[in-house]
Amino acid sequence: MRRREFTIGLLLGVATQSARAAQRPSKQRRLAIVITTGPVSRIDDPGSHFWHPFWDELRRLGDIEGQKLAVERYAGEGRPEGYADLFREVVNQNPDVIVAHPQIVQAAPTVTSTIPIVLLGNPIRLGLATSLARPGGNITGISLIPGIEIWGKRLQILKEAVPSASKVAYIEMGWSWESPAAQPVRQNLREASRQLQISVITMLLRESTPSEYRRVFNEIAPERPDAIMVSPSAELKSYRRLIVELAEKSRLPAMYADRDYMDAGGLMAYAVDHGELGRRSADDVHEIFNGTNPGDIPIYQPTKFELVINLKVAATIGMTVPPRSSPSPTRSLNKTSKWPLRVEPCRSISVL
Repeated sequence: MRRREFTIGLLLGVATQSARAAQRPSKQRRLAIVITTGPVSRIDDPGSHFWHPFWDELRRLGDIEGQKLAVERYAGEGRPEGYADLFREVVNQNPDVIVAHPQIVQAAPTVTSTIPIVLLGNPIRLGLATSLARPGGNITGISLIPGIEIWGKRLQILKEAVPSASKVAYIEMGWSWESPAAQPVRQNLREASRQLQISVITMLLRESTPSEYRRVFNEIAPERPDAIMVSPSAELKSYRRLIVELAEKSRLPAMYADRDYMDAGGLMAYAVDHGELGRRSADDVHEIFNGTNPGDIPIYQPTKFELVINLKVAATIGMTVPPRSSPSPTRSLNKTSKWPLRVEPCRSISVL
């Protein structure tokens, strides 16, 4: 009798252990996300045109945070001198994949050659990948900027929107503008300004802080520019609401490099479709989770571009929008698109 009870008890114990094992989630994959500037809550902003599609795509692919996925979030506080230490800290946690702005990785490129990295920026221009088709090593990603010519295109659009403009103030992080990697951008802006007969003055930020943005805008006023262009740097984007507010107070037309500025009340933006890039980045992460070598995943180049203009803001600053005309048949535009631009490539024009 005792033997029977023991046997039954043993079988029940094995069955219970099997049931518990079946209920256990499979090994969680660990994803680290590192942005250049905070707050880290920006990564989860439901209004972000990049991060919201990124998370949606991961969930669609079955990589759900709290289930198969554990996520660690980091921000560099907009201080380049701390990027190298931050990247080392992330690598020491040994995540399965790192998603990062390239400036973070560039600060300490030799820290890891094994952990897969998905870069959110142009790794070729920064020397972090060998080619778009075959980046090699442990790096892949997306190019947030389709090419240096986009700076000239933004200047051209600004000139068409403000035909009388002869001087434009360009706001950028000082360390970024003065780096060797920015030389092609500087050259492109010089060539575009010469063709458009516009003088471009650079207003450089020493750091990404509210007081520094206010200082730069105070120094812009005596220069008496006719318009403003804002860099696409991630450090500036974190303070987009303040930048938009200062631009509106100056009553100067402003061209932005990101659709998120429009949600903050900006006048106009010409940029890549960040929703497309967010989804592509999530696809890269999913492929790597499933065994693909990051060096074999081509770096994605943007194919969709948006021009967004806010007519309410234009009226507020006293800017007259040029008369609308029929869109060119060479462009694929949406139903609201009637804007006399000759800028290519542009897949979508929206008037708010």
